[in-house]
Amino acid sequence: MTYNAGLPAPRVAALGRDGEALRILAIAREAGVAIVEDPALVALIEAGAGVGDFIPPWCWEAAAHILAFVRTKEQR
Repeated sequence: MTYNAGLPAPRVAALGRDGEALRILAIAREAGVAIVEDPALVALIEAGAGVGDFIPPWCWEAAAHILAFVRTKEQR
C-alpha cells in the first residue's frame, strides 16, 4: 500500500501469493519498507482492487490504522 496526501485514498502497491508474496516481502525488507501482516485486510483489498488501484472505501479505516502504525515506526 502506498499513500500520497494529494490522492483520494491509498493505492495497492503489490499483491501476490505463495512464492510471489515471498519475493515481494524480500524486496520490501531489502528496501527497508515497514511490513504489517493483516490477512483479513488483504482479502478485502483483493476482493475490490488490483495493483495500482485505490484501496476500496470499505478498507479505508483498516488502511489508516496501518499507515499510522508505519508512520509511528518510521519516526523512531
